[in-house]
Amino acid sequence: MAQTYTYRVRDRQGKVITGTLEADSEASVSQRLRQMGYFVIGIAEEKPAALKKEIHIFKPKVKPKDLTVFTRQFATMINAGLPLVKCLSILSEQTENPVLAEVVLDVQHEVEMGRSLSEGLNKHPDIFKELYTSMVKAGEIGGVLDDVLLRIATTLESENEIRRRIKSAMTYPAAMFIVSIILLIVMLVFVVPTFEGMFKKMGAKLPFLTAFIINVSHFLGSWKGVIILILLGVGIYFLRKWMKTENGRRRVDALKLKLPIFGDLFHKMSMSRFARTLGTLVSSGVPILQALEITSNTVGNKLVAEAVDNVRLGVKEGESIARPLGQSPLFPPMVTQMLAIGEETGALDTMLNKVSDFYDSEISATVEALTSLLEPLLIVFLGAVVGVIVISLYMPIFSLIQQFSK
Repeated sequence: MAQTYTYRVRDRQGKVITGTLEADSEASVSQRLRQMGYFVIGIAEEKPAALKKEIHIFKPKVKPKDLTVFTRQFATMINAGLPLVKCLSILSEQTENPVLAEVVLDVQHEVEMGRSLSEGLNKHPDIFKELYTSMVKAGEIGGVLDDVLLRIATTLESENEIRRRIKSAMTYPAAMFIVSIILLIVMLVFVVPTFEGMFKKMGAKLPFLTAFIINVSHFLGSWKGVIILILLGVGIYFLRKWMKTENGRRRVDALKLKLPIFGDLFHKMSMSRFARTLGTLVSSGVPILQALEITSNTVGNKLVAEAVDNVRLGVKEGESIARPLGQSPLFPPMVTQMLAIGEETGALDTMLNKVSDFYDSEISATVEALTSLLEPLLIVFLGAVVGVIVISLYMPIFSLIQQFSK
C-alpha cells in the first residue's frame, strides 16, 4: 500500500528542496529522487495524524485574472530553462490566491510522482478547463510548452477583456434598473399607505388609477403578496435547474439567438469564441478532430456546438471544415469563406484569429450601442414609474380642491 513520505533534498545548484511523495517504501522514494537528479538529505514517513488540511469556510474562487497571471509566469519560467518541478514550486509559493496555490502544489506532487503536467492539471477540471489541458498536452508532445502557455495566456486575456468590457458597459444600466425596482417597492409599501389614510380622513373619492395603485400596495403588504413572491422564487429555482438540463440549455440558447436586441450580441460572442478557441488549438498543434471536439464543448451555445459537431463528423469522413460549416445558418458567409481560404493556403489558424479579432471589435461596438440605448430607456422608465405613482396620489387631492372651489 502506498504511503506518503516527506523528503528533504538538495538540487544541482545546492538549494535545499522539501516536498512529499507517495511510494511503497522509503527506498522507492530515495531511488526516484536520485533519478530526478537530487541529492537526498532525509526521508520520513508522514503520519496520518500529522496531515493537515486547510479548511476554508468561505473558499475563495480562482478568478480568470489569477489564472492568466499564473500561466504567463509559468511560460516565462519554462522559457528561461527552469525545470518543471522547480517552476511549479516557485509558482505555488508566490501565487496570491490560496486555492490556486494548493492546486499548483498538488500538480507539482503529481509531476514528481512521474505523471505529465497535463495529467496533473486534468485532476482539477474546475480550474483548468479542457481547452487548457489539451493545449498543454499538445505543447508537451511537441516540445513547445512555453509557446503554448503564452498562447493560453493571450487567449485568457482576450476573453477577460471582452468580459470586462461587457460588465463595465452593463453596470450602469443594471444599477439603474435595480434602483427603479427598489424605489417602486418603497413607494408602494411605505408612501402609498400614508396617502391612503389621509384620503380616508378627507372622504375623497378615489379615481381608478389611485384605487389601482392602492390595491397593488395592499397586495404587496399582505400574506398573499408574500406567498406569491415565495412561489416566484421557487419557480425561478426550478427554472434554473431545468436550464441546466440538455433540453433546457438548447431551448434557452435558441431563445438567446432570437432576442430582438441582444440576440445579435449573443451570436457574435459565440462566433468569436468558436474562432478564437479553434484557432488557438490548431496553432498549438492539437489534431483537428480533437480541436473541433474541444471547441464544441467550450463554444458556449448549444446550437453552435451542434453545428461544430456536424463539422467534426464531416471532417472525419474526409470533408473540409468550410463545406459543412457553410450548411449551417448560424455561420455567416464571411466566416466560412475565410476558413475556406485558410484551408487552401495552409493558414487556417491565422484566418481563425482574424475572424476572432473581427468579432471582438463587433462585440465592443454592439455593447457600446446597447449601453447608449439602454441608459435613456431606463431613465424614461424610472421617470414614468415615479410619475404615474405621484400623479395617482395627487389626483384625489386635485379633485377635492376643485370641489371646495365650487
